[in-house]
Amino acid sequence: MSIGLLIAKYGLAALFVGAGVEGEAVVVTGGILAHKGLVPLWGAMLVSALGSCLVDQLWYFAGRYCRHYRWVQVLMRKPAFARAVGFLERHPIAFIFGFRFVYGMRTVSPIAIGTTQIAPRTFVPLNILSAAIWGPLFTLLGYAFGRAIDPVLHRLQSGFIYALLGVAAVGAIGLAIVWLVRRRDAGREAHRRTLDEPPPLPVSDDI
Repeated sequence: MSIGLLIAKYGLAALFVGAGVEGEAVVVTGGILAHKGLVPLWGAMLVSALGSCLVDQLWYFAGRYCRHYRWVQVLMRKPAFARAVGFLERHPIAFIFGFRFVYGMRTVSPIAIGTTQIAPRTFVPLNILSAAIWGPLFTLLGYAFGRAIDPVLHRLQSGFIYALLGVAAVGAIGLAIVWLVRRRDAGREAHRRTLDEPPPLPVSDDI
């Protein structure tokens, strides 16, 4: 079942869970469904912020109190964890506030923060403030997208839409073929130049 169908079926409860577990895709979908009248806009913004805030808070405390557990130790060896710690060391306040806006860093970052010396009195207020901005922002983006795309979809016939998708697919395949051919030709040219280069002159020990 797709994200949209889950939210349409279970409403704000699905949006609350999805905002914390999946992230932006769920929240934007919630905004689109709010435009369609399937969920209230204010409710979508509120539960998106609450879900994100709660889950990231739980991840932070997991890193803080479960850092010796095996699953945390495995996570600490991943490159994303090292990147999160590196960002945190250079810009601690900015990273705590902004990690949920960075794709691919939402789950590992609060755990990484929890394993450091960042105290709850620092993390909790920044986490609340960040979530209070993140949830409404992506909800409104989805709402605006739904509002913009609806008139277009109403004017287009389904056959024309499929034709556009087919053209886009053919274009993407064509670009991929061109890229592969150019890469092959560049490799052949580099190999030819290597063969054409004269051998290096011998170096005499008498110099």
